[in-house]
Amino acid sequence: MSERAPPRAALHSISDTAPAGARLIFFAGACPLDLDGSTVGVGDYAAQAGKAMENLALALKAAGVQLENVLSTRVLVASSTQSDLVEAWTVIREAFGEHDVPSTLLGVTVLGYTDQLVEIEAVAAVID
Repeated sequence: MSERAPPRAALHSISDTAPAGARLIFFAGACPLDLDGSTVGVGDYAAQAGKAMENLALALKAAGVQLENVLSTRVLVASSTQSDLVEAWTVIREAFGEHDVPSTLLGVTVLGYTDQLVEIEAVAAVID
């Protein structure tokens, strides 16, 4: 049985392990909302992904962790068009930099806020 490399598109992290003794922190849906609750970047997947990542980073900081502590994400994109998902994913992937966090990217029918296109769930680990 010969071993083959995975397809180029599949070259991403698919698993991670929390350090022994770590406390897990679960972040539900970072959304592309401003402080006044309005949706940012209406109609713009990249802008919404950027704002959702900004809000995720704020939530992480409030919990005493940072992007490097994230073990996994689930990215929800309100679209059935793959290019829209890729547009949002590109922004999110770049925001994580060298930290290749295992992530699931999903196209969904609709999200909870008016004009919302992107939402990011995350799990992080920290040793107190």
